[in-house]
Amino acid sequence: MTWIVWALLALLAVTAILAGLAAYGAARWAGKTRGLLARLESTRLPSTASHYSAQEVAHLPAPVARYFRTVLKDGQPIISAVSVEHTGSFNLSATGEQWKPFRSVQRVITRRPGFVWDARIAMAPGVGVYVHDAYVGGEGILAPAILGLLPLAGGVGAHDLARAEFMRFFAEAAWYPTALLPSQGVCWQAVDAQSAIATLVDGAVSASMLVSFNQAGLIESVRIEARAAVVGKTVVFMPWEGRWFNYQRHNDMLVPLSGEAAWLHADGRRPYWRGSITTLAYEF
Repeated sequence: MTWIVWALLALLAVTAILAGLAAYGAARWAGKTRGLLARLESTRLPSTASHYSAQEVAHLPAPVARYFRTVLKDGQPIISAVSVEHTGSFNLSATGEQWKPFRSVQRVITRRPGFVWDARIAMAPGVGVYVHDAYVGGEGILAPAILGLLPLAGGVGAHDLARAEFMRFFAEAAWYPTALLPSQGVCWQAVDAQSAIATLVDGAVSASMLVSFNQAGLIESVRIEARAAVVGKTVVFMPWEGRWFNYQRHNDMLVPLSGEAAWLHADGRRPYWRGSITTLAYEF
C-alpha cells in the first residue's frame, strides 16, 4: 500500500503546485490588465457630437439610413464607452473542431477608437489560456498565455497587428452603433439595396468593411477582405466575417447580443468564435 500513499502525496503536490501557479498567474495577469485599461483611458478624446440627429443620416445610402433609423432614436446620446461581458466558445484548432468555453470582459472607448478584451479560455480542468486582445492608442496587442504565465507565439508584425485589431473595433461597432455615424468619422459608400461599404481612419491605420443588412434593416454581417492571420508559422491575409444576431433593446438602442466570427478560407468558412453578451453597460 506504500506506493498508493506516495502516489497520492505526489498527486497532492502537483495539484498544490498547479493551484499556486494559477493563483500567481491570475494576480500577475490582473496587473497587466489594469495597466492596459489605464493606457486605454489615457487615449480618450472629446466627442465630436453629443447626440444623434436623424438629419445626419438623410444623405446616406438607403440601407444605411434605414439601419440608423431602426436602431437609434432621434436625440440618442452618443456612446463614449461601453463595458461588455461575454460567454461562448472558441475553436483552438486552425484546421479542425476543438471548441473550448471562454468568458471575457471587454472595455471599449469610441474616441480615440480602442478596446481591451480580457478573456479566459478553458483548455482543460484547472488549465486556462489568458488572452489580451486590444487596440490602444493606435497599437495592436495580442497576448495569449497559458495560466497567464507562459506566452504563446505571436508572429504578426506591428503594423499588420494594429490594422487587424482596429478592424475588430470597427467590425464590432454594432454593439456601440453611434460609433458608425458620419459625425464619428465613418464614411459610407453605396453598394446595393442590402449592403454598403464603411470606412474609418485612425491616424495611420484605416479599415473598410462590407456591411450587409437584413430585411429588418439590422446589420446581419460584416466582411473584411484582407485581415492578417497566422496560419502555422506564416502570416497570411484572408477574408474575415462577423455575423450578428439576437438583437435586443438596450438604452433605447437595438444591438445584437450574439455573434460569430469566421475566417473565409478558399475551401470554406471556418468559424472560430461564438459568443453572447451577458452584461452591457454604456457611458454617454
